[in-house]
Amino acid sequence: MLPKTGRFLPGGGMPPERRYAAAIAVALSAELGDTHRAVKTVMRWTGASERTVKNWFAGTTGPNGEHLIEVVRHSDAAFDTIMLLAGRKEVVAARKLADARETLVAMLELVVDLTA
Repeated sequence: MLPKTGRFLPGGGMPPERRYAAAIAVALSAELGDTHRAVKTVMRWTGASERTVKNWFAGTTGPNGEHLIEVVRHSDAAFDTIMLLAGRKEVVAARKLADARETLVAMLELVVDLTA
């Protein structure tokens, strides 16, 4: 008989909502750092309160609805995280390829300017 400790089996891993919150926390911290300035930046992006954004950075909760849309609009790391959690690796690969193409075009333009 299994103990009644909640919705998840003991040792069954992290529940999906915690996995999401932790992944968003890692993405935001990787892109913006763990400073108060990073919290203020995300507050400006989303209009969320300071306590709410601090919870996102701590991985306690993740952004919902409109806040998530605003986070993804401004953060490539958060966008990639959401796509990977949704099993859409090809979208992440396509975005990275487009970014690489833009970088290559800019570098080629610089070479042309230097040799002209």
